[in-house]
Parts: sequence; structure tokens; C-alpha cells
Amino acid sequence: MKLFLDSAKEDEISYALDAFDIDGITTNPRHVQSAGKPFMTVIRNIAKLVEGTEKTVSVEVNPHFVTYQDMLTEAEKLAAISPNFVIKLQCIEPAFKVARTLAQKNIRTNITLVFSAAQALMAMKSGAFFVSPFIGWKETNGEEVRSFIDDVVAIRDNYGFTTEIIVAAVRNGRQIVDSAVSGADIVTAGLSVYQEAFDHPYTHDGIRRFSNFWDQSLYE
Repeated sequence: MKLFLDSAKEDEISYALDAFDIDGITTNPRHVQSAGKPFMTVIRNIAKLVEGTEKTVSVEVNPHFVTYQDMLTEAEKLAAISPNFVIKLQCIEPAFKVARTLAQKNIRTNITLVFSAAQALMAMKSGAFFVSPFIGWKETNGEEVRSFIDDVVAIRDNYGFTTEIIVAAVRNGRQIVDSAVSGADIVTAGLSVYQEAFDHPYTHDGIRRFSNFWDQSLYE
């Protein structure tokens, strides 16, 4: 399974690349706003961090653009900035046609804000490179999400779609594990989610205990 960082902050991305060799980055308008710089500045700076690698950066079109032509024009403009960019399209009807058009031009897309398996199916049929089912928002709303991930993975596998599944809006280590067990290709989460998931209080307790034993033993 690949691990993507959900962030637009250069310091977080640099840290995650170094500490975890993170496999890719996903951004969204909220993350860009948090970065505190203009959109174009943010994405160009992120592009430099992964330049010369195969790591992808998902960059979202202006969410105000809801027509085929507006989304297509913006997508082509963004894709021209970096070969690492994958263009995020919100999961609305015009996006499916945009994804098909861009696929013919070898421009990769990530259909995002997916909240049902039916939406994911259409994204896959449209030739999206990535599809991003959101689970954190659904779970916060009281919806069960494990079967949602299972359904999306099963649809992909049943019909041999090449689209990779990014489980998005991941909030904790349990959701990372559930996504891995279900067979999703990727999860994307914030830096703190990974740091908490890869840590455990028993590990620190074990270090403390073993350090005490070490200190009471001769080295030579």
C-alpha cells in the first residue's frame, strides 16, 4: 500500500518525504489556504520537492468550475506546470467527460469527493487515474465505511479497472489498517495521523524497561 500525505505545507511535505518516504501528496483548497501563500506559488513549490521522482501531487481545479469547458481548461493549465501533477476533479457529471478527454491527452486525473460506490464506478469507467472515496466525513456523519471501501475495491477488481483507489479523509490508524486489509491501493492522511498511527505507548514503555535493564548490565 502507498501512503500519501494530505497537505500543502512545504515543511510538512519535506518532513514526511524524509521521515516516511511518503509516496505522494494530495492537496485541496483547505490545505492551500492553510499554507498561507497564493495557490500557484504553493503548487509550484510542492512540484520542486518531488521533481525528478515518480511521486504524484494531486492538485485540484477551482471548485467554482462546474462546467466541462471550465474544468478542462483549468486542468490543462495545471497539468502543464509539472509532470508529477494529477488533476483533481470534483465528482460531478461534467468531470467524467473531462476525465475521458484528459486521459486521451495522457493527463492523469483524480476524481475526488466520492461518497458512494456508484460514483467510484463511474470514475473508473471514465478512465480516472485515481479515485478518492472519502471515509472520514462519512464516519463523522454516522455512516459505516468499511463496507464502502470493500465495495469500491471489489468493483475495481471485478472489472479490471486500472484506476488506483485513494482512501481519503483518513483520520486514524484503524482506518489506515482497514483500508489496507480491504485492498485499497493508497491512503492519504495528515502528518499527525501518520505520526500517531506509527507510534504506540507500549513501545515507549518497552524502551523504558529495556533501558533500565541495559543500565544495570555490564557492556563488556
